[in-house]
Amino acid sequence: MRLKAPHIVPRRRAPTAGLPPGTPVFVGEKRVATPTITVMDYDASAVREATLSAPEACRGYLQRPSVTWFNVIGLHDAALLEQLGEVFSIHPLMLEDILNTGQRPKFEEYGDTVFCVVKMLTLNPETHTLQSEQVSLVLGAHYLLTFQEIEGDVFGLIRDRIRNGKGRIRSLGCDYLAYALLDAIVDHYFLVLEDAGERVEQIQEAVLDHPGPDTLQAIHGVKRDMIFMRKILWPLRELVSELSRTDNPLIGKSLAPYLRDLYEHIFQVIDTLETQRDMLSGALDVYMTAVSNRMNEVMKVLTVIATIFIPLTFIAGIYGMNFAHMPELQWRYGYAATWIVMLLVAGGMVVFFRRRHWL
Repeated sequence: MRLKAPHIVPRRRAPTAGLPPGTPVFVGEKRVATPTITVMDYDASAVREATLSAPEACRGYLQRPSVTWFNVIGLHDAALLEQLGEVFSIHPLMLEDILNTGQRPKFEEYGDTVFCVVKMLTLNPETHTLQSEQVSLVLGAHYLLTFQEIEGDVFGLIRDRIRNGKGRIRSLGCDYLAYALLDAIVDHYFLVLEDAGERVEQIQEAVLDHPGPDTLQAIHGVKRDMIFMRKILWPLRELVSELSRTDNPLIGKSLAPYLRDLYEHIFQVIDTLETQRDMLSGALDVYMTAVSNRMNEVMKVLTVIATIFIPLTFIAGIYGMNFAHMPELQWRYGYAATWIVMLLVAGGMVVFFRRRHWL
């Protein structure tokens, strides 16, 4: 069994030092060719979907009493996002955070809007490649504006619920939609951890059966992913906690039980992650112990061999000296006698080592 170590897709950083606060500069990796803006406008009776060609087209939805979900895919076009900022009256600092894809999960309130940044994780089950994507949410009175880096997300079931009218999502407001998106992201963390748990079990089996360099590489790969998840889970827990405590009228009181449930889910994810980290640390300790024991066995064998040859080398050294007058030098059976003595010494030492359980 060959273990493959997963990896986090790296990001490129652009320097922003020296720029004034609120400067809209994209920091990250261009991951789509052309940004797109999609919209889902719905109420209890109907759902309307469209793809908008320009940010100005969003204005027609802002005066409607229905719930409108604007989703922007692609963040590298800073000019496009500036236009969206003008349409939705997005604060410059908020826009700067949206364009900086290296943000940690955070919650902030800007006037009549609520702003959240979270990390969405997706996993390729074949290559065990963990990919991180920043998702920003801007919650207004009758709209939710989300920003994603790439196409494809974990919101497919939510879109189906909106289209088919399943559950209560069509009868509730934008705050519930924002909660549903956060809940979908957190639920997907469980799938990522489930895959990580399977890899930890494989590592434990490999450590006990045949530890090798690929096992150590797999351990460090999974550990790196877990450290990354820990860095985004703890701020996310604080984000949900602040959401549940805020007095902002955009977050209805009826949402409190759902936010408490989401908080519990995050706590379960963190608890599972810490358990798997402990298991992985134990597997690393077992690996180091196994490698050390194997090295000790090799050194023991080599030491025994060297010890056996010490007296043999001593005997051969004596009779290899170039002196004219030495005992048994002219003896006919001297060569055979020397071999017999050497074999008896070596055999006696082997027996002695076995009785002492050194072999």
